[in-house]
Amino acid sequence: MLRQSGLLLTLLSLLANRCNPPAEAVTPAASVSPAERLRGVSWVASDSTTEAQILELKRCNVTWITQTPFGWQTDSASPEVILSTGRRRAYWGEADSGLVHTARLARQHGISTMLKPHIWLRTRGQWPGQIQMRTPAEWQQWFASYTAFILHYAKLAEQNRMEALCIGTELRHTSVGHEQQWRQLIKQVRQVYRGKLTYAANWHDEYELIQFWDALDYIGIQAYFPLSKAANPDTATLRRAWQPYVQEIAGVQRRFNRPVIFTEAGYRAIPAAAAAPWEWPNARQPAPIDTAAQAACYEAMFRASWQQPWFAGVFIWKWFPGLRPDSPPRRRADFTPQHQPAEQVMARWYGR
Repeated sequence: MLRQSGLLLTLLSLLANRCNPPAEAVTPAASVSPAERLRGVSWVASDSTTEAQILELKRCNVTWITQTPFGWQTDSASPEVILSTGRRRAYWGEADSGLVHTARLARQHGISTMLKPHIWLRTRGQWPGQIQMRTPAEWQQWFASYTAFILHYAKLAEQNRMEALCIGTELRHTSVGHEQQWRQLIKQVRQVYRGKLTYAANWHDEYELIQFWDALDYIGIQAYFPLSKAANPDTATLRRAWQPYVQEIAGVQRRFNRPVIFTEAGYRAIPAAAAAPWEWPNARQPAPIDTAAQAACYEAMFRASWQQPWFAGVFIWKWFPGLRPDSPPRRRADFTPQHQPAEQVMARWYGR
């Protein structure tokens, strides 16, 4: 009788398993406490870094910065990434010595660093999302060259105790369809670097398609989601526009069970700040300054993301060291919250 009862329970268990999804399909979300969130800005390299500039970050409750050195390609089809690390770079802050000095000075004041190397294409009008090789041999050459580029910065980050490393930014044609090459790169980086890893995926056509998020510590998104074509939309309209994006992000997050960071997020101080946040200013067609529209976009972004249990933080694009309150209108209409209402919005949320 006991054996028959045991067989019956076994059969019932098997039937239940057939009717329910596998455990991996209902993996709980990775929960991040508010204290653990990365309160970041994207630091713009210059010819120096001073203690006073770092203290400006403390005033706004910033706890992280990204630093962005560059590798160079001739064009989007070139299989060679050129590494340049010395003083011949355009800015001292992008050279190894400047990166190390800035990270050390920031750490003295409790601010962590994520090193975030980018690729710069020398051909005018091209951007990294267009990088695409023509043959398997060229792809092999590109990944070998890019791996050497990233490993240089992985070793630099490890040697100088930088707390996180972003292994790529908006390289859509390389990240989608080349999963094994990226897993191999991540494996090599893990052998020389012990900090946190992420990748900065484009919001539009990349982050939902990447298959190697499970090999990283964070899902990284360049969060330039369009919110409204209208000029000066109110915060309620902007918050509603965020909801489909939040649901999409949550779906990817549940699939890979990794916390999410916005590796970049920002808005210009112009009336159409919410329309196409990724667009760079056009010097030939300057837009009027509208700090209220910028602040409303910041408020909506924080309201949509900050309370999500899987949200691990954001890096505001961007922060100019030593920017003065009386800086030219061109700079104030650029991607920065500094000395504008958006800075107060950021500081308030970062202070929570």
